[in-house]
Amino acid sequence: MSVDYLLHESSVGYAVFSVRMQADTIGARLKEVQEAHNDLARFGKMVKLESFAPFQGASQALENANDVSEGIMSDYLKTVLESNLPKGGKKEKKKTVLAVGDKNLAGSIKAEFSGVECETPDTSELAGDLLRGLRMHAEKLLKGLQTGDVSRAQLGLGHAYSRAKVKFSVQKNDNHIIQAIATIDHLDKAVNTFSMRVREWYGWHFPELVKIVSDNQKYARCALFIGNKKTLSEDSLHDLAKLVDDDEATARAIIDAARVSMGQDISETDMENVMLFARRTVGLANYRKSLGNYLVTKMGIVAPNLAALIGETVGARLISHAGSLTNLAKYPASTVQILGAEKALFRALKTKGNTPKYGLIYHSSFIGRAGMKNKGRISRFLANKTSIASRIDNFSAQPSRVFGEALKEQVEERLKFYAEGINPTKNEVAMKQAMDSTLAALNVDNAADLLDEDEIDLSKKKSKKSKSDDVQMVDADSKKEKKDKKKKRKSDAMDLDEEPKKEKKDKKKKKSSD
Repeated sequence: MSVDYLLHESSVGYAVFSVRMQADTIGARLKEVQEAHNDLARFGKMVKLESFAPFQGASQALENANDVSEGIMSDYLKTVLESNLPKGGKKEKKKTVLAVGDKNLAGSIKAEFSGVECETPDTSELAGDLLRGLRMHAEKLLKGLQTGDVSRAQLGLGHAYSRAKVKFSVQKNDNHIIQAIATIDHLDKAVNTFSMRVREWYGWHFPELVKIVSDNQKYARCALFIGNKKTLSEDSLHDLAKLVDDDEATARAIIDAARVSMGQDISETDMENVMLFARRTVGLANYRKSLGNYLVTKMGIVAPNLAALIGETVGARLISHAGSLTNLAKYPASTVQILGAEKALFRALKTKGNTPKYGLIYHSSFIGRAGMKNKGRISRFLANKTSIASRIDNFSAQPSRVFGEALKEQVEERLKFYAEGINPTKNEVAMKQAMDSTLAALNVDNAADLLDEDEIDLSKKKSKKSKSDDVQMVDADSKKEKKDKKKKRKSDAMDLDEEPKKEKKDKKKKKSSD
Protein backbone atom coordinates (compact mmCIF):
# COMPACT_ATOMS: atom_id res chain seq x y z
CA MET A 1 0.00 0.00 0.00
CA SER A 2 1.34 3.43 -0.94
CA VAL A 3 1.91 6.09 1.75
CA ASP A 4 0.53 9.62 1.32
CA TYR A 5 1.71 11.38 4.48
CA LEU A 6 4.26 10.88 7.27
CA LEU A 7 3.86 11.87 10.93
CA HIS A 8 7.14 12.66 12.68
CA GLU A 9 6.94 12.94 16.49
CA SER A 10 10.11 14.45 17.94
CA SER A 11 11.25 16.20 21.10
CA VAL A 12 10.78 19.62 19.44
CA GLY A 13 7.28 19.14 18.03
CA TYR A 14 5.08 17.41 15.48
CA ALA A 15 5.79 17.50 11.74
CA VAL A 16 3.66 16.30 8.84
CA PHE A 17 5.38 15.39 5.55
CA SER A 18 3.79 14.52 2.23
CA VAL A 19 5.34 11.77 0.13
CA ARG A 20 6.27 12.84 -3.41
CA MET A 21 8.08 9.77 -4.68
CA GLN A 22 8.03 6.23 -3.39
CA ALA A 23 9.00 2.84 -4.69
CA ASP A 24 6.69 -0.12 -4.86
CA THR A 25 6.85 -3.01 -2.40
CA ILE A 26 9.40 -4.95 -4.42
CA GLY A 27 11.48 -1.93 -5.46
CA ALA A 28 11.75 -0.69 -1.88
CA ARG A 29 14.10 -3.57 -1.11
CA LEU A 30 16.59 -2.61 -3.82
CA LYS A 31 20.01 -1.41 -2.72
CA GLU A 32 19.68 1.88 -4.63
CA VAL A 33 16.40 2.73 -2.91
CA GLN A 34 17.81 1.90 0.53
CA GLU A 35 20.83 4.13 -0.12
CA ALA A 36 18.52 6.95 -1.26
CA HIS A 37 17.01 7.07 2.26
CA ASN A 38 20.50 7.66 3.71
CA ASP A 39 21.34 10.48 1.26
CA LEU A 40 19.80 13.83 2.31
CA ALA A 41 19.79 15.26 -1.22
CA ARG A 42 17.92 12.29 -2.64
CA PHE A 43 15.63 11.78 0.36
CA GLY A 44 14.68 15.50 0.34
CA LYS A 45 13.15 14.99 -3.12
CA MET A 46 11.03 12.08 -1.86
CA VAL A 47 9.25 13.99 0.93
CA LYS A 48 7.99 17.52 1.42
CA LEU A 49 7.37 19.32 4.71
CA GLU A 50 3.69 20.29 4.94
CA SER A 51 3.64 21.65 8.49
CA PHE A 52 5.83 21.84 11.58
CA ALA A 53 4.16 22.54 14.94
CA PRO A 54 6.83 23.10 17.63
CA PHE A 55 6.12 22.67 21.33
CA GLN A 56 5.72 25.85 23.35
CA GLY A 57 7.81 24.64 26.27
CA ALA A 58 9.27 21.70 28.17
CA SER A 59 6.02 21.01 30.02
CA GLN A 60 4.04 20.67 26.80
CA ALA A 61 6.73 18.44 25.31
CA LEU A 62 6.66 16.19 28.38
CA GLU A 63 2.87 16.01 28.34
CA ASN A 64 2.80 15.00 24.67
CA ALA A 65 5.64 12.50 25.18
CA ASN A 66 3.61 10.80 27.93
CA ASP A 67 0.55 10.69 25.66
CA VAL A 68 2.55 9.19 22.78
CA SER A 69 4.09 6.54 25.06
CA GLU A 70 0.60 5.50 26.17
CA GLY A 71 -0.81 5.58 22.63
CA ILE A 72 -3.07 8.57 23.28
CA MET A 73 -3.65 11.27 20.68
CA SER A 74 -3.44 14.65 22.40
CA ASP A 75 -5.57 17.65 21.46
CA TYR A 76 -2.48 19.40 20.09
CA LEU A 77 -1.70 16.49 17.75
CA LYS A 78 -5.34 16.27 16.72
CA THR A 79 -5.30 19.95 15.74
CA VAL A 80 -2.11 19.46 13.70
CA LEU A 81 -3.56 16.49 11.81
CA GLU A 82 -6.91 18.18 11.18
CA SER A 83 -5.22 21.22 9.65
CA ASN A 84 -2.84 19.27 7.38
CA LEU A 85 -4.56 16.06 6.30
CA PRO A 86 -7.09 16.32 3.43
CA LYS A 87 -10.72 16.06 4.41
CA GLY A 88 -12.28 13.32 2.33
CA GLY A 89 -15.83 13.77 1.11
CA LYS A 90 -18.61 11.26 1.35
CA LYS A 91 -18.20 10.25 -2.30
CA GLU A 92 -14.46 9.60 -2.04
CA LYS A 93 -13.77 5.92 -1.41
CA LYS A 94 -9.97 6.15 -1.22
CA LYS A 95 -8.60 6.84 2.24
CA THR A 96 -5.54 8.93 3.09
CA VAL A 97 -2.66 6.71 4.21
CA LEU A 98 -0.62 8.12 7.11
CA ALA A 99 2.60 6.48 8.32
CA VAL A 100 2.96 6.56 12.14
CA GLY A 101 5.86 5.19 14.17
CA ASP A 102 3.88 3.97 17.21
CA LYS A 103 1.32 1.20 16.78
CA ASN A 104 -0.95 2.30 19.66
CA LEU A 105 -0.91 5.92 18.52
CA ALA A 106 -1.84 4.77 15.03
CA GLY A 107 -4.89 3.00 16.45
CA SER A 108 -5.99 6.18 18.25
CA ILE A 109 -5.61 8.29 15.09
CA LYS A 110 -7.49 5.74 12.99
CA ALA A 111 -10.34 5.67 15.52
CA GLU A 112 -10.60 9.48 15.50
CA PHE A 113 -10.32 10.10 11.74
CA SER A 114 -12.61 7.91 9.65
CA GLY A 115 -11.00 8.89 6.34
CA VAL A 116 -7.43 8.08 7.43
CA GLU A 117 -5.70 4.70 7.19
CA CYS A 118 -2.59 4.33 9.35
CA GLU A 119 0.50 2.30 8.50
CA THR A 120 3.28 1.40 10.94
CA PRO A 121 6.75 -0.12 10.46
CA ASP A 122 5.25 -3.42 11.65
CA THR A 123 2.65 -3.52 8.88
CA SER A 124 4.52 -1.80 6.02
CA GLU A 125 8.24 -1.90 5.09
CA LEU A 126 7.82 1.24 2.98
CA ALA A 127 6.44 3.20 5.95
CA GLY A 128 9.31 1.97 8.12
CA ASP A 129 11.95 3.06 5.57
CA LEU A 130 10.43 6.52 5.14
CA LEU A 131 10.08 7.09 8.91
CA ARG A 132 13.66 5.93 9.43
CA GLY A 133 14.87 8.43 6.84
CA LEU A 134 12.89 11.17 8.58
CA ARG A 135 14.52 10.43 11.93
CA MET A 136 17.92 10.55 10.26
CA HIS A 137 17.45 13.88 8.42
CA ALA A 138 14.80 15.61 10.59
CA GLU A 139 17.19 18.29 11.83
CA LYS A 140 17.89 19.38 8.23
CA LEU A 141 14.34 19.03 6.90
CA LEU A 142 12.56 20.91 9.71
CA LYS A 143 12.61 24.66 9.12
CA GLY A 144 13.81 27.11 11.77
CA LEU A 145 16.10 24.67 13.60
CA GLN A 146 19.81 25.01 14.11
CA THR A 147 22.43 22.29 14.42
CA GLY A 148 22.18 20.57 17.78
CA ASP A 149 18.68 21.78 18.69
CA VAL A 150 17.08 18.34 18.32
CA SER A 151 19.79 16.54 20.30
CA ARG A 152 19.61 19.07 23.15
CA ALA A 153 15.82 18.84 23.21
CA GLN A 154 16.03 15.03 23.23
CA LEU A 155 18.42 15.08 26.18
CA GLY A 156 16.27 17.46 28.23
CA LEU A 157 13.03 15.64 27.40
CA GLY A 158 14.63 12.27 28.16
CA HIS A 159 15.67 13.45 31.63
CA ALA A 160 12.25 14.95 32.33
CA TYR A 161 10.44 11.84 31.08
CA SER A 162 12.63 9.55 33.21
CA ARG A 163 12.15 11.69 36.31
CA ALA A 164 8.38 11.64 35.77
CA LYS A 165 8.39 7.85 35.46
CA VAL A 166 10.40 7.19 38.62
CA LYS A 167 8.76 9.97 40.62
CA PHE A 168 6.88 8.78 43.71
CA SER A 169 5.16 10.11 46.79
CA VAL A 170 7.54 10.42 49.73
CA GLN A 171 4.76 9.81 52.21
CA LYS A 172 3.44 6.69 50.46
CA ASN A 173 6.28 4.58 49.12
CA ASP A 174 6.43 0.86 49.72
CA ASN A 175 10.00 0.48 48.46
CA HIS A 176 11.36 1.57 51.87
CA ILE A 177 9.22 -1.12 53.53
CA ILE A 178 10.69 -3.79 51.24
CA GLN A 179 14.25 -2.67 51.98
CA ALA A 180 13.58 -2.33 55.72
CA ILE A 181 12.14 -5.84 56.14
CA ALA A 182 15.02 -7.31 54.11
CA THR A 183 17.51 -5.46 56.33
CA ILE A 184 15.72 -6.70 59.46
CA ASP A 185 16.02 -10.30 58.25
CA HIS A 186 19.76 -9.88 57.68
CA LEU A 187 20.19 -8.17 61.03
CA ASP A 188 18.37 -10.94 62.87
CA LYS A 189 20.74 -13.52 61.44
CA ALA A 190 23.80 -11.35 62.10
CA VAL A 191 22.82 -10.48 65.68
CA ASN A 192 22.13 -14.13 66.53
CA THR A 193 25.45 -15.25 65.01
CA PHE A 194 27.45 -12.51 66.74
CA SER A 195 25.70 -13.12 70.06
CA MET A 196 26.62 -16.81 69.93
CA ARG A 197 30.21 -15.82 69.19
CA VAL A 198 30.22 -13.44 72.19
CA ARG A 199 28.91 -16.21 74.45
CA GLU A 200 31.59 -18.60 73.29
CA TRP A 201 34.41 -16.07 73.49
CA TYR A 202 33.46 -14.45 76.81
CA GLY A 203 32.54 -17.86 78.25
CA TRP A 204 36.23 -18.66 78.68
CA HIS A 205 36.43 -15.87 81.21
CA PHE A 206 32.99 -16.14 82.88
CA PRO A 207 31.34 -19.52 81.99
CA GLU A 208 28.66 -19.33 84.73
CA LEU A 209 26.99 -16.30 83.10
CA VAL A 210 25.46 -18.48 80.35
CA LYS A 211 23.31 -20.44 82.81
CA ILE A 212 22.07 -17.27 84.54
CA VAL A 213 21.35 -15.18 81.43
CA SER A 214 20.10 -17.32 78.55
CA ASP A 215 18.96 -14.57 76.16
CA ASN A 216 21.64 -13.75 73.58
CA GLN A 217 21.18 -9.98 73.49
CA LYS A 218 20.96 -9.67 77.28
CA TYR A 219 24.09 -11.81 77.56
CA ALA A 220 26.00 -9.48 75.23
CA ARG A 221 24.89 -6.42 77.25
CA CYS A 222 25.84 -8.06 80.53
CA ALA A 223 29.23 -9.13 79.17
CA LEU A 224 29.87 -5.59 77.93
CA PHE A 225 28.90 -4.14 81.33
CA ILE A 226 30.85 -6.65 83.47
CA GLY A 227 34.09 -6.82 81.48
CA ASN A 228 36.58 -8.27 83.93
CA LYS A 229 34.62 -10.30 86.50
CA LYS A 230 37.01 -9.26 89.28
CA THR A 231 35.81 -5.65 89.06
CA LEU A 232 32.17 -6.64 89.73
CA SER A 233 30.95 -5.57 93.21
CA GLU A 234 27.81 -4.79 95.17
CA ASP A 235 27.87 -1.21 93.87
CA SER A 236 27.04 -2.54 90.40
CA LEU A 237 23.88 -4.33 91.53
CA HIS A 238 21.44 -1.57 90.54
CA ASP A 239 22.96 -0.96 87.09
CA LEU A 240 23.23 -4.67 86.41
CA ALA A 241 19.57 -5.20 87.34
CA LYS A 242 18.53 -2.71 84.61
CA LEU A 243 20.14 -4.94 81.97
CA VAL A 244 18.13 -8.00 83.06
CA ASP A 245 14.67 -6.35 83.10
CA ASP A 246 15.01 -4.98 86.67
CA ASP A 247 15.36 -8.47 88.09
CA GLU A 248 17.37 -7.96 91.28
CA ALA A 249 17.58 -11.68 92.02
CA THR A 250 19.23 -12.37 88.66
CA ALA A 251 21.67 -9.48 89.20
CA ARG A 252 22.50 -10.83 92.66
CA ALA A 253 23.11 -14.31 91.18
CA ILE A 254 25.50 -12.84 88.60
CA ILE A 255 27.53 -11.06 91.30
CA ASP A 256 27.70 -14.18 93.47
CA ALA A 257 28.72 -16.34 90.51
CA ALA A 258 31.47 -13.86 89.56
CA ARG A 259 33.08 -14.27 92.99
CA VAL A 260 33.40 -18.06 92.71
CA SER A 261 33.78 -18.32 88.94
CA MET A 262 35.98 -21.09 87.53
CA GLY A 263 36.79 -19.12 84.35
CA GLN A 264 40.31 -18.28 83.35
CA ASP A 265 41.88 -14.88 83.53
CA ILE A 266 42.60 -13.19 80.19
CA SER A 267 44.95 -10.37 79.32
CA GLU A 268 43.91 -6.75 78.81
CA THR A 269 44.45 -6.98 75.05
CA ASP A 270 42.21 -10.04 74.75
CA MET A 271 39.59 -8.45 76.98
CA GLU A 272 39.67 -5.29 74.88
CA ASN A 273 38.92 -7.28 71.71
CA VAL A 274 36.14 -9.21 73.42
CA MET A 275 34.56 -5.97 74.64
CA LEU A 276 34.92 -4.34 71.22
CA PHE A 277 33.12 -7.27 69.58
CA ALA A 278 30.41 -7.25 72.28
CA ARG A 279 29.96 -3.49 71.75
CA ARG A 280 29.42 -4.03 68.00
CA THR A 281 26.89 -6.80 68.72
CA VAL A 282 24.94 -4.61 71.14
CA GLY A 283 25.03 -1.76 68.61
CA LEU A 284 23.57 -4.02 65.92
CA ALA A 285 20.84 -5.18 68.31
CA ASN A 286 19.94 -1.56 69.13
CA TYR A 287 19.86 -0.64 65.44
CA ARG A 288 17.64 -3.62 64.71
CA LYS A 289 15.21 -2.39 67.37
CA SER A 290 15.16 1.16 65.94
CA LEU A 291 14.67 -0.25 62.44
CA GLY A 292 11.70 -2.25 63.72
CA ASN A 293 10.17 0.96 65.09
CA TYR A 294 10.78 2.67 61.75
CA LEU A 295 9.01 -0.22 59.97
CA VAL A 296 6.01 0.11 62.27
CA THR A 297 5.80 3.84 61.54
CA LYS A 298 6.20 3.34 57.79
CA MET A 299 3.55 0.63 57.67
CA GLY A 300 1.19 2.98 59.51
CA ILE A 301 1.61 5.47 56.66
CA VAL A 302 1.70 3.19 53.62
CA ALA A 303 -0.53 0.26 54.63
CA PRO A 304 -2.29 1.05 57.93
CA ASN A 305 -5.23 -1.31 57.38
CA LEU A 306 -2.97 -4.21 56.46
CA ALA A 307 -0.82 -3.54 59.54
CA ALA A 308 -3.89 -3.34 61.79
CA LEU A 309 -5.24 -6.62 60.44
CA ILE A 310 -2.23 -8.92 60.22
CA GLY A 311 0.60 -7.02 61.93
CA GLU A 312 3.41 -4.81 60.67
CA THR A 313 6.02 -7.55 60.18
CA VAL A 314 3.79 -10.05 58.38
CA GLY A 315 2.26 -7.27 56.27
CA ALA A 316 5.71 -6.01 55.30
CA ARG A 317 6.76 -9.54 54.33
CA LEU A 318 3.69 -9.89 52.12
CA ILE A 319 4.45 -6.58 50.38
CA SER A 320 8.10 -7.55 49.95
CA HIS A 321 7.24 -10.97 48.52
CA ALA A 322 4.68 -9.49 46.12
CA GLY A 323 7.12 -6.79 44.99
CA SER A 324 4.93 -3.82 45.87
CA LEU A 325 1.66 -2.92 47.54
CA THR A 326 0.07 -2.51 44.11
CA ASN A 327 1.03 -6.05 43.12
CA LEU A 328 -0.32 -7.38 46.41
CA ALA A 329 -3.60 -5.53 45.82
CA LYS A 330 -3.87 -7.15 42.37
CA TYR A 331 -3.49 -10.68 43.76
CA PRO A 332 -6.65 -12.69 44.44
CA ALA A 333 -7.24 -14.01 47.94
CA SER A 334 -6.28 -17.54 46.86
CA THR A 335 -2.83 -16.29 45.84
CA VAL A 336 -2.38 -14.27 49.04
CA GLN A 337 -3.22 -17.36 51.07
CA ILE A 338 -0.24 -19.40 49.74
CA LEU A 339 2.10 -16.47 49.09
CA GLY A 340 5.52 -17.63 50.24
CA ALA A 341 4.77 -21.35 49.84
CA GLU A 342 5.39 -21.58 46.11
CA LYS A 343 7.90 -24.42 46.37
CA ALA A 344 5.51 -26.54 48.44
CA LEU A 345 2.67 -25.76 46.01
CA PHE A 346 4.58 -26.80 42.89
CA ARG A 347 5.96 -29.85 44.64
CA ALA A 348 2.43 -30.88 45.61
CA LEU A 349 1.17 -30.32 42.06
CA LYS A 350 4.05 -32.34 40.65
CA THR A 351 3.62 -35.26 43.06
CA LYS A 352 -0.19 -34.93 43.11
CA GLY A 353 -0.13 -34.48 46.86
CA ASN A 354 -1.94 -32.09 49.21
CA THR A 355 -1.43 -28.43 48.40
CA PRO A 356 -0.31 -26.05 51.21
CA LYS A 357 -3.01 -24.25 53.20
CA TYR A 358 -0.98 -21.14 54.05
CA GLY A 359 2.25 -19.33 53.32
CA LEU A 360 3.52 -16.17 54.98
CA ILE A 361 0.20 -15.56 56.74
CA TYR A 362 0.99 -18.60 58.92
CA HIS A 363 3.11 -16.25 61.08
CA SER A 364 -0.05 -14.35 61.97
CA SER A 365 -1.41 -14.98 65.46
CA PHE A 366 -4.82 -15.97 64.07
CA ILE A 367 -3.52 -19.19 62.49
CA GLY A 368 -1.82 -20.28 65.71
CA ARG A 369 -4.92 -19.65 67.78
CA ALA A 370 -7.18 -21.69 65.51
CA GLY A 371 -7.76 -25.39 66.09
CA MET A 372 -5.99 -27.96 63.97
CA LYS A 373 -9.04 -28.74 61.86
CA ASN A 374 -9.85 -25.03 61.39
CA LYS A 375 -6.40 -23.76 60.35
CA GLY A 376 -7.18 -24.10 56.65
CA ARG A 377 -10.56 -22.40 57.00
CA ILE A 378 -9.24 -19.47 59.03
CA SER A 379 -6.27 -19.04 56.67
CA ARG A 380 -8.66 -18.79 53.71
CA PHE A 381 -10.82 -16.27 55.56
CA LEU A 382 -7.77 -14.28 56.69
CA ALA A 383 -6.38 -14.20 53.14
CA ASN A 384 -9.71 -12.82 51.94
CA LYS A 385 -9.62 -9.99 54.50
CA THR A 386 -5.92 -9.35 53.80
CA SER A 387 -6.67 -8.89 50.13
CA ILE A 388 -9.43 -6.40 50.96
CA ALA A 389 -7.17 -4.46 53.35
CA SER A 390 -4.34 -4.22 50.79
CA ARG A 391 -6.70 -2.88 48.15
CA ILE A 392 -8.12 -0.28 50.51
CA ASP A 393 -4.58 0.84 51.43
CA ASN A 394 -3.44 0.97 47.81
CA PHE A 395 -6.34 3.00 46.44
CA SER A 396 -7.28 5.22 49.40
CA ALA A 397 -6.02 8.79 49.52
CA GLN A 398 -6.23 9.23 53.30
CA PRO A 399 -4.47 6.57 55.42
CA SER A 400 -6.70 5.14 58.14
CA ARG A 401 -6.81 2.04 60.35
CA VAL A 402 -10.60 1.95 60.62
CA PHE A 403 -11.19 -0.71 57.99
CA GLY A 404 -8.25 -2.77 59.23
CA GLU A 405 -9.66 -2.79 62.75
CA ALA A 406 -13.08 -3.79 61.42
CA LEU A 407 -11.58 -6.63 59.37
CA LYS A 408 -9.56 -7.79 62.37
CA GLU A 409 -12.72 -7.86 64.48
CA GLN A 410 -14.35 -10.00 61.79
CA VAL A 411 -11.50 -12.51 61.94
CA GLU A 412 -11.78 -12.59 65.75
CA GLU A 413 -15.50 -13.28 65.48
CA ARG A 414 -14.86 -16.01 62.95
CA LEU A 415 -12.46 -17.67 65.39
CA LYS A 416 -15.17 -17.55 68.07
CA PHE A 417 -17.63 -19.01 65.59
CA TYR A 418 -15.33 -21.98 64.93
CA ALA A 419 -14.64 -22.51 68.63
CA GLU A 420 -17.97 -21.67 70.33
CA GLY A 421 -20.53 -21.42 67.52
CA ILE A 422 -21.29 -17.69 68.06
CA ASN A 423 -22.63 -16.18 64.84
CA PRO A 424 -20.31 -13.47 63.47
CA THR A 425 -21.34 -10.03 62.21
CA LYS A 426 -22.24 -9.87 58.55
CA ASN A 427 -19.65 -8.29 56.28
CA GLU A 428 -22.16 -5.76 54.99
CA VAL A 429 -22.89 -4.46 58.50
CA ALA A 430 -19.21 -4.35 59.50
CA MET A 431 -18.16 -2.45 56.39
CA LYS A 432 -21.04 0.02 56.72
CA GLN A 433 -20.02 0.80 60.29
CA ALA A 434 -16.40 1.27 59.21
CA MET A 435 -17.47 3.56 56.37
CA ASP A 436 -19.63 5.66 58.71
CA SER A 437 -16.77 6.06 61.18
CA THR A 438 -14.37 6.95 58.34
CA LEU A 439 -16.71 9.61 56.99
CA ALA A 440 -17.16 10.98 60.50
CA ALA A 441 -13.39 11.12 60.98
CA LEU A 442 -12.96 12.94 57.68
CA ASN A 443 -15.66 15.47 58.69
CA VAL A 444 -17.72 14.87 55.59
CA ASP A 445 -20.73 17.13 55.92
CA ASN A 446 -22.64 15.64 53.05
CA ALA A 447 -22.35 12.05 54.30
CA ALA A 448 -25.98 12.09 55.42
CA ASP A 449 -26.98 13.62 52.09
CA LEU A 450 -25.17 10.83 50.28
CA LEU A 451 -26.96 8.24 52.39
CA ASP A 452 -30.29 10.01 51.80
CA GLU A 453 -29.66 9.99 48.06
CA ASP A 454 -28.97 6.26 48.23
CA GLU A 455 -32.20 5.74 50.16
CA ILE A 456 -34.06 7.85 47.59
CA ASP A 457 -32.60 5.77 44.80
CA LEU A 458 -33.66 2.60 46.60
CA SER A 459 -37.18 3.96 47.12
CA LYS A 460 -37.34 4.93 43.44
CA LYS A 461 -36.25 1.44 42.46
CA LYS A 462 -38.87 -0.03 44.79
CA SER A 463 -41.59 2.26 43.39
CA LYS A 464 -40.56 1.38 39.84
CA LYS A 465 -40.65 -2.28 40.77
CA SER A 466 -44.11 -1.92 42.35
CA LYS A 467 -45.34 -0.04 39.30
CA SER A 468 -44.00 -2.72 37.03
CA ASP A 469 -45.72 -5.32 39.22
CA ASP A 470 -49.00 -3.41 38.96
CA VAL A 471 -48.62 -3.17 35.19
CA GLN A 472 -47.94 -6.88 35.03
CA MET A 473 -51.05 -7.58 37.13
CA VAL A 474 -53.16 -5.34 34.90
CA ASP A 475 -51.79 -7.06 31.82
CA ALA A 476 -52.56 -10.45 33.34
CA ASP A 477 -56.14 -9.36 34.14
CA SER A 478 -56.65 -8.00 30.64
CA LYS A 479 -55.29 -11.22 29.13
CA LYS A 480 -57.66 -13.28 31.30
CA GLU A 481 -60.63 -11.15 30.23
CA LYS A 482 -59.67 -11.59 26.57
CA LYS A 483 -59.47 -15.36 27.02
CA ASP A 484 -62.89 -15.44 28.72
CA LYS A 485 -64.45 -13.36 25.93
CA LYS A 486 -62.89 -15.63 23.33
CA LYS A 487 -64.30 -18.75 25.03
CA LYS A 488 -67.73 -17.12 25.26
CA ARG A 489 -67.67 -16.27 21.56
CA LYS A 490 -66.77 -19.86 20.69
CA SER A 491 -69.55 -21.22 22.90
CA ASP A 492 -72.08 -18.79 21.35
CA ALA A 493 -71.01 -19.79 17.88
CA MET A 494 -71.38 -23.44 18.75
CA ASP A 495 -74.89 -22.80 20.12
CA LEU A 496 -75.85 -20.97 16.94
CA ASP A 497 -74.59 -23.88 14.87
CA GLU A 498 -76.47 -26.40 16.95
CA GLU A 499 -79.88 -24.62 16.66
CA PRO A 500 -80.23 -24.92 12.84
CA LYS A 501 -79.06 -28.54 13.03
CA LYS A 502 -81.81 -29.26 15.58
CA GLU A 503 -84.44 -27.61 13.35
CA LYS A 504 -83.32 -29.73 10.39
CA LYS A 505 -83.66 -32.91 12.44
CA ASP A 506 -87.17 -31.94 13.55
CA LYS A 507 -88.22 -31.28 9.93
CA LYS A 508 -86.88 -34.68 8.82
CA LYS A 509 -88.78 -36.41 11.60
CA LYS A 510 -91.97 -34.60 10.64
CA LYS A 511 -91.60 -35.56 6.97
CA SER A 512 -90.99 -39.20 7.82
CA SER A 513 -94.11 -39.30 10.02
CA ASP A 514 -96.23 -37.78 7.21
